[in-house]
Order: sequence, then structure tokens, then C-alpha cells
Amino acid sequence: MAGWVYGAALAALAASFATSASAQDAWYVQGDFAPRERVAVVIANDLNEDRPGVPVVVRRDQLPMLADIQELTVTLVDPAGTPRPDPSPELLARQGPHERRGETNGRALDYQFDDLDRDGIWDELFFVVDLQAGERKTLHLYRGFQQRGWNPHRTHAAIGSYMRHTMPFWESEHVGWKLWFPTDIDLYAKRKPVLMSNRLYMGNLDGYGVGAENPDYGADIMSVDDSFGGGGIGVYEGETLARPRFTPIADLEHRFNSGQQSDTRYSFDVLVNGPLRSMVRVRTMNWNTGQGRYEVEQIYTAYAGQNYSTAQVRFPVWEPGPQGADFAVGIRKRPGQDFERREENWVVTTAPEALRNPDDVEGLQQQAPILYAGTALIVPEADRPDYRFVEARGGNHVFRVPARTDRTYRYMLAAGWSEGEVMKTPQAFADYVAASARSFASPPRLDEVREEAKD
Repeated sequence: MAGWVYGAALAALAASFATSASAQDAWYVQGDFAPRERVAVVIANDLNEDRPGVPVVVRRDQLPMLADIQELTVTLVDPAGTPRPDPSPELLARQGPHERRGETNGRALDYQFDDLDRDGIWDELFFVVDLQAGERKTLHLYRGFQQRGWNPHRTHAAIGSYMRHTMPFWESEHVGWKLWFPTDIDLYAKRKPVLMSNRLYMGNLDGYGVGAENPDYGADIMSVDDSFGGGGIGVYEGETLARPRFTPIADLEHRFNSGQQSDTRYSFDVLVNGPLRSMVRVRTMNWNTGQGRYEVEQIYTAYAGQNYSTAQVRFPVWEPGPQGADFAVGIRKRPGQDFERREENWVVTTAPEALRNPDDVEGLQQQAPILYAGTALIVPEADRPDYRFVEARGGNHVFRVPARTDRTYRYMLAAGWSEGEVMKTPQAFADYVAASARSFASPPRLDEVREEAKD
């Protein structure tokens, strides 16, 4: 009798394991879409903390079995996600045949296949996902053509003509970045999660008065002038800090360069435009500091749901003088700064502000007091950044980064304000920056890939 009970217990235990495994391994169905082939990808979170909405990048060489695919022949599914019900007749009538149908065994996720080198072949699969502390999360890439799945954009990037000169814009739902000056970033923040840079540049709306059209649009929260603004780069030649728009022949009175042939010049283009990340490329050419010659390419990226932008920097031309050179990146110290938090490789600066257009010398626009506006700069600790405060040109928090043989480095910029839906205090903003710094240093990792077919 005891042996029978023991055997029955083993059988029950085996059945429970089978039920658990089948829930994870069950095949996704959406309406009449019932695929029979899939690729399982396991994403690892190496941090001992939850990471909601974390960006994930998978390179094409990591998915050789999908190297020759078309975007509509892949459906990305979280098998642990909550399936969508069948759409109501009203929703289906409004959205049409491309609306998702009822799902079983998981939830489809939005994604994008990005062609970064413009050769017509995708280079990176990008998506965002919630990861628990230390989790190894399995997702499925189902093969099979299907045309359902509207994916509203949560980021945007564009090149616009704004107040008579060409500028790049890139934004998430919470924060937007733009280059009024071609090398130092201007910032605007939103009261509600919304994309609005298209209204900003198409209507040529004043950034400080944009809330008059729609309060959710928020306002410009950065006065750049001749500072590093919300983020800018340069080079240290010895102990001299050189920046692209302040050359020996630059038009310093107007804080722009003197001419496109005689002085530093710039070009801008959009690499990716949403829905989950958007990227602009900025090229700085013909930069002559009087000691050295340089050309720089930067790729700025905005991410869905995040208050940060990352930048990848590469110097195609690196010809410093005999004194040598190192990289430099900085942000402006907030005028009236009353909160600063600084670690070895990042810095936060915030201050209460009365939002006003610095070009409004006639006082035509009403000032709008806010409790705080903040900016932050993060450089990977592995790059051995050396912090220094630069008093000149508005006061700036700057990191000197030892030059690498591949002439590249990375950094992250963040912004927040008390009027937004998230990070409404300086401390909350600093905590977000600290978590973002850890995530920047340890991105989610592709741990396993396997092909599976349905019997």
C-alpha cells in the first residue's frame, strides 16, 4: 500500500511538472494564425533588481536562422504575457483587418528590425520587456506571414527646419532632445506622456510657449547659451578643453561657427524612427582647434518609456597635436543648482526654475515657476572617466575620458522635472539615474537561442 501511495505521488509530481512545462512551451495562436515554427530566445538579467520596460538589442549575427527574413514574417511573443481577448466589433470596424485578434498562449509584443548601415538588411532586433531580478526570460519569435498588429509610436526622430536653420529632434513620451546649437543639446519635457516634436518643428512653435497650444506638451527646460547644455562633447588637448563650435575663427558673439567651408560644419540624418526607439546621426566635420583636426560621428537614441538618451561617439578623423588628446563630455550645471549627486561615473544637477525664454529680452512671455528641472550625465565606469568642474561658459559638469585606440566612447543623458508624470522630486530623479547607470553598464544579455518546430 505504501508503495502504491509513493508511486501515485511521483505520478502526480510528474504531471504537475508537465503542466508547468506545457504552459511555458504551448504554442501561440492568434485568430486563424497558428504558426508551426519558432525560435526561442532567452534574455538574461544579470542585475539583482527588477527592470521594467528595459531595452533589449539582439544582433542579426546572433539569430542566423532569421538572417533572411521580412519583418511581417515574424511575431514576437511573451509566453507569460496576458493574451488579448477578441476585439470588440466597434474596435475591429475602426481599426480594420490589421487589428490583432484574440490570442492564446501568450501575448504579442511590439518590436522593430532596424537597418543601421542602410544596406537594406536588418542589423538589430529591438524591443522592450519587463525583467525580474536575476530572471532568464524566454520569448518566442514565431515564423509565418501575418499582417496584424498596429504599433503606435512611443518615440520619434526627425530633421526639421526650426527658426530658419536645420535641426535634429529625437524624443520619448516623457522627454525630448534637440540640437538648436549643432553640438550641445537643448531639452524639453512633457506634462503627460505624448510625442510632440512634430508639432514643435512643423508649426515652429516656441519651445517655452508650446504649452499654450496643449498643456501636455510641457516646455523647454534648458538654457544652453555657450554651455554644454543638456549634453555636449569636446576634446582635452593637454589641459585645454576644445569644443567644435568654439574654434579660433568661430563667431563667438552668436555662439555658432563662422562658415561651412572655413569652420566646423555639421550634417544630420535619421537612422531609425520608432516605434520603440528612434535614432539620429550627427556628423561634425572640418573641426580645427588650432592644435588638432577632428571629425566626429554621434548616434543619439531615444527609448520608449525612458527619460534617458544614449550616445555612441566615433572619431573617423583623429589628428591631435603633439600634446595628444582625450575625449570630453559634459552637461551644464543648473543655474541656481540646489541639488547635486555625483558618483565616480555620473552626475545629477537640479534646481528650481522660473521657465522663461532667454531670448525674450522684451519680457513678452510670462514666466512659469516649477519646483525642479534636472539633468544628468552617465559615462561607463569601465571607460575610467575623470570628473572635473569647468567654471567657464556657464559652469559645467565634465568628464575627461581617456582616448581609446578605436576612437569611440559612449555616454547617457537623462532629464526630468516636477511637472511630469514620473520622477517628480530631485531625489526620485537621482534614484532613476543611479538605476539607469547600472543598466547602462549591464544591458540585458542574450543567453540562449534554439529553433523549435511543432510536431
